[in-house]
Amino acid sequence: MTLTYAEAGVSISEGERLVRQIRKSVRSTFRKGVLSDIGGFGAYFDAKFQGMKSPVLVSSVDGVGTKLLLAQMMNTYDTVGQDLVNHCVNDILVCGARPLFFLDYYATGALSVENAAQVIAGFAKACRENLCSLIGGETAEMPGLYEQNEFDLAGMIVGVAEKHRIIDGRRIRRGDVLIGLPSTGLHTNGFSLARAALLPKYSPGDRIDELGTTLGDSLLAVHRSYLRAVRPLLPRFDIRGLAHITGGGIVGNTRRILPPGRSLIIRWEAWDRPPIFRLIQRTGRVPEEDMRRTFNLGIGLVMIVPERQAGGVMTYLKRRKEPAVVIGEVS
Repeated sequence: MTLTYAEAGVSISEGERLVRQIRKSVRSTFRKGVLSDIGGFGAYFDAKFQGMKSPVLVSSVDGVGTKLLLAQMMNTYDTVGQDLVNHCVNDILVCGARPLFFLDYYATGALSVENAAQVIAGFAKACRENLCSLIGGETAEMPGLYEQNEFDLAGMIVGVAEKHRIIDGRRIRRGDVLIGLPSTGLHTNGFSLARAALLPKYSPGDRIDELGTTLGDSLLAVHRSYLRAVRPLLPRFDIRGLAHITGGGIVGNTRRILPPGRSLIIRWEAWDRPPIFRLIQRTGRVPEEDMRRTFNLGIGLVMIVPERQAGGVMTYLKRRKEPAVVIGEVS
C-alpha cells in the first residue's frame, strides 16, 4: 500500500495552480524598486532611496483576527485581504513612513485555489491603492492543524521614513489637540466580542434597518487606510503624534505614544458612534468600559497637533473632503 502527499492532505499541484492564477494580479502591484518576480525563494527590493538623507526602514506584522470567521460564514474573501494590507499600512504610517512592499502568509487545512485567489486579489487591490508592492508570500497547507475549510492570514509590511521625520510622540506637550479621523466600522479588532454579542440573535445575512445593510456587510466593511488622508499633512503641519486605533481602543492606543507624565482628555460626546457599535452594545449588553477598551467606536486614527495648528489642520482636511473631529487634548 502506498501513500501520496496529496492523499495525506497536501496538494502541490493546487499550490502551483494558485501561483499561476495570481501572477497577473500580483505583478500589477510592482513599482519601481521591485527586482524579482513571484515564485522565487526570496523577494528583492532596491534599497536606494533617492532624495532621502538618512532613510530608516520601518516594518510591522499583523493579522485580521476572528474577522476571518465571519468572512468564511459570508463566503467573502477579498475584503479580508484588503483589511490586512490597510492595517499594516496604517501601523507604519503612524511612525511617519510610506509603504514600500508587503508580504503575506496564508495557512489552511486544505487549499481552495478560488478562495485563496480572492484573498490575494484583495491584497493586490489594497497594495495598488497604497502605492505598495506585493513582492512575496507563502501558502501553507496544514491538515490536522486547521480544519479543511479553515484558513489564517498574516502580513508583513516594510516602509521607509526620513530619520529626522520619524513620528514617535516625544514632542507631544500639554495642551496639544487630538484630532480623530473616522473609521469605516470595526476595522479588524473586537470581532470576538461582536460575534458573541450579535450572532446569537442575528444571522450575517439579516438586513438591519439601523445599519442600512446586512449585518455581515456592515461587519465586513474594509479596514480604512489613512495614507492618502495623512501623508499630505506631514510636510505642512507639526504632527507630533499619530495613533492607529486597534485593539485597546482610543485611550489604549493613543496612550502608547505619550511622553511620561502626560495623559489624555477624551470628549466621548464629540462624535456620533456608528450604528454598528450601538447595536453591539445594546444587543450584548456590553458595559461602556468594555466598549471603549475593545473598539475604535468610529475613530480609526488620532493625530496629535499643537493647539495653534489644530484649526489649520481641520481646514486643510475639510478642503480635501476628509472628515475629521476634535476629540480631546493632552493634559
